[in-house]
Amino acid sequence: MTDRTRRLAAPIAAFLFGLVALGVAAYMTLAPEPRRQAAANIGGPFTLVNGDGKTVTEKEFRGAPHLVFFGFTHCPDVCPTKLQELSEVLEKLPRQGEKVRALFITVDPQRDTPEVMKSYVSSFDNRIVGLTGDQAEIDKVVKSYRAFAKKVPIKDDDYTMEHTGLVYLMDKRGDFIGSLRLDRPAEESAKEIVRYL
Repeated sequence: MTDRTRRLAAPIAAFLFGLVALGVAAYMTLAPEPRRQAAANIGGPFTLVNGDGKTVTEKEFRGAPHLVFFGFTHCPDVCPTKLQELSEVLEKLPRQGEKVRALFITVDPQRDTPEVMKSYVSSFDNRIVGLTGDQAEIDKVVKSYRAFAKKVPIKDDDYTMEHTGLVYLMDKRGDFIGSLRLDRPAEESAKEIVRYL
């Protein structure tokens, strides 16, 4: 091997190594995500109570995509804002999306009785369903969605709730698809839901 060949060998080897590394990185970034495999770990069976005091399960929302959002009626800003944004998205759905529901599940069942939930969601699109239940069932649902909820004391012996702000997009079988972005025009979010009708 000549000196010139030896001098070229190292840069060529480095270039080829970099090319292979770039190819692996591109594949990892652009390859489709195995959503169904990961989906099995988010969501699941629940038994909750709607605003009319009727017991409902996750089975009642199968057959159409649905959205799940955790919050509470004493929430000062995040919850009403998200519910308004969800209302705008639901309004942009075409006629075949009329069965799509958004489940607003309280993380504060101590204060959020069925009557309170019904009154609260009445300010938003009528496809938003307020759900509550006993603390054990709420804790179970929060855990099954890998969500977060924590009671935080504030002044005058009152409290607020810290909670997950994600909007979960579930398919017609009740499997997790991903989180629905609301930081864009409502029409775009609606188009994403329509893909799963």
